[in-house]
Amino acid sequence: MASGIFVILDDIATLFDDAATMTKVAAKKTAGVLGDDLAVGAEKASGFKASRELPVLWAITKGSFKNKLIILPVAFLLSAFAPWLIVPILLLGGIYLSFEGAEKIYEFLFHKTSESKPVAETEESKAAILEEEKRKIKSAILMDFILSIEIVILALSAVAEQTLPIQIVAVTVVAFLATVGVYGIVALLVRMDDAGLYLMEVAENLKGFKRTLTEKTGRGLVLALPKVIRLLSIVGTLAMLLVGGGIFVHNLDSVHHAVDFMPTIIAELLIGLVVGVIALVIEKFVHAVFAKKTE
Repeated sequence: MASGIFVILDDIATLFDDAATMTKVAAKKTAGVLGDDLAVGAEKASGFKASRELPVLWAITKGSFKNKLIILPVAFLLSAFAPWLIVPILLLGGIYLSFEGAEKIYEFLFHKTSESKPVAETEESKAAILEEEKRKIKSAILMDFILSIEIVILALSAVAEQTLPIQIVAVTVVAFLATVGVYGIVALLVRMDDAGLYLMEVAENLKGFKRTLTEKTGRGLVLALPKVIRLLSIVGTLAMLLVGGGIFVHNLDSVHHAVDFMPTIIAELLIGLVVGVIALVIEKFVHAVFAKKTE
């Protein structure tokens, strides 16, 4: 009886050891997409009122966890019973990501808006702000859903030769660490100004070189935040095009062979832009047709 228990414990230890090894392998394979996920997530989670940044980020993080709870069991079932469906699902996600990236470029080029002067907050303006906030949160969660599919599929492909229990442990750990890591870093980024203000307050009680260094560091963080947000917007847009284009390049042989003479990053960006522009043109055309019918 005792020997049987030790055998079971040994099997469990072996399972967790193998799962830990495979988790590292899966994490390495998804590292590139995680970087893009961070850029897109930071871009989507920025641009809110300072007092609403953390509540909004928490709402997006909860949405990301729910996305993983939906995606993981579906991915394991598809991998086991309908693996042929995985690529079409990824391609649909690639179209959406490319469309989002192309739309942001279009908005920047043709719909620049001048900065509006601040107005007094009314019940109507507060309601409008909350409504816009909800819309942005939904958009961020949808974007996270697509990127999460990519992360889960990549992680799953890295451990495809392993037993089902190891696949489940490794891919699940990578998926949830992705959410914690990405949105944890985003939370630090969007609160840079708070950290800067804190350092400036601390500097008042210091003297000499320590005071100068602490004060300059704090002021630098405060001044850097708007520039970081603008940079994240650019990087996030490029990341959407790269991930969207990358899905086509790595999952369609015809596309891969058509651009295999280019550096990978250029090929992915080009394909993402082409797919995004086509999707944007179709969206504008459909919108115009429906607008005419409703007149």
